[in-house]
Amino acid sequence: MTKIISANLNGIRSASKKGFFEWMQQQQADFVCVQELKAQADDMTVDFLMPQGYHGNFHYAEKKGYSGTGVYSKATPDKVEIGFGSPEFDAEGRYVRCDFGNLSIISVYCPSGSSSPERQEAKFRFMALFYPHLLDLIAQGRELVICGDWNIAHKEIDLKNWKSNQKNSGFLPEERAWMTRLFDEQGWVDVYRRLHPHTTGEAYTWWSNRGQAWANNVGWRIDYHVATAGIAAKAKTASIYKDQRFSDHAPLIIEYA
Repeated sequence: MTKIISANLNGIRSASKKGFFEWMQQQQADFVCVQELKAQADDMTVDFLMPQGYHGNFHYAEKKGYSGTGVYSKATPDKVEIGFGSPEFDAEGRYVRCDFGNLSIISVYCPSGSSSPERQEAKFRFMALFYPHLLDLIAQGRELVICGDWNIAHKEIDLKNWKSNQKNSGFLPEERAWMTRLFDEQGWVDVYRRLHPHTTGEAYTWWSNRGQAWANNVGWRIDYHVATAGIAAKAKTASIYKDQRFSDHAPLIIEYA
């Protein structure tokens, strides 16, 4: 079995203090994709860069305390790509790809548009650029698993209060239609949904820090494994770890045969 974890850390230093790396060692996953490092290269300790038994590869944002992605792997990658070729978004540290034979593991942190209309416009620009990049990935004929915080809840069952969020970033019609096109037109697979097509509340991966969202499970499913059809068909188990809280997101764990 190949075990792959996606986890938005909301700050690697904060998550570390909350026990993330001890938990990660216990999981013994083959690959751990992390997002929102909120750290620069100078902030990364040896324990962050190379946790026991793992190689780490990272994409740091130019802006301090912002964004950042990484891939931890037990094996040394054959090839590593940092960024996906967009000057605007590569400056924000949103993409790491590691190749292992015919398998590519990608950690992605898609922009949020919730803070301002300007950031929503940036999110739409990202989507417009990322769509052809995803087509190019499919065309390479490799098996790919893209793990990360996509900042979009795809369908009504993917968030608690879908009716009241239809005009909010993360559940806008344009965002949802974009994801539908990835699955229906490009052929990507939402791996969690393949295994759990009807699960609602247990599927959430993010809870707002406002109000009592965590206590009342007012959540959103915005963290995904998006994979090519071949490896997606090998997915056997999917779970969301909520026994400990390392950030405002919960790790998504999927095992592939």
